[in-house]
Amino acid sequence: MLKLAVLISGGGSNLQALLDAAANPEFPAEIVCVGSDTDAPGLEFATAAGIPTFVVRPADYGSREEWGQVLAAAIQEHGVGTGPNPGLVVSAGLMRILPGGFVRWFSPQLINTHPALLPAFPGAHAVRDALAAGVTETGVTVHVIDEGVDTGPVLRQIAVPVRAGDTEAELHERIKREERPLLVETVREIAAGTLDLAAVAAARP
Repeated sequence: MLKLAVLISGGGSNLQALLDAAANPEFPAEIVCVGSDTDAPGLEFATAAGIPTFVVRPADYGSREEWGQVLAAAIQEHGVGTGPNPGLVVSAGLMRILPGGFVRWFSPQLINTHPALLPAFPGAHAVRDALAAGVTETGVTVHVIDEGVDTGPVLRQIAVPVRAGDTEAELHERIKREERPLLVETVREIAAGTLDLAAVAAARP
């Protein structure tokens, strides 16, 4: 059984999708903790499911690296990132760039969802940037986190059409409807061993 640590900053819709999947005894992963950089509303989903939560605020530390060290330690307390079965850290809406030390500790067992077809439109405003560029198609990517901004190896993608007159909110909501099942299925593949993150990272040019 793959241990998952899930990191969020907001409402937790991706977290809820993972919780729903993990409630099925046949799902090969379990969520052992949920962390955030703020008092995220989505933490309530974890609390309702009886899963430990923690908040590590960057403002409480003197540097990003120090914040990352404390965040990593909080995750490791739940058995993720340690031992022969290091588990998986899932950034499911964490709106922070993770420090290099944190990434080096957990990678490649560290994944993220992004609302665009990477390498197009990296960064925090991917949906807005896609609309501004006038593209007819965008989508969602699940990728390994590296030390760049949305530059890690791509694991899975799904395209989403951009409709005439789309607002940012409308397009983002359609992307989220694809994002949730894509994340769940990617985690399932990793847990089942059919998607090898170490091999994906090693194969990167």
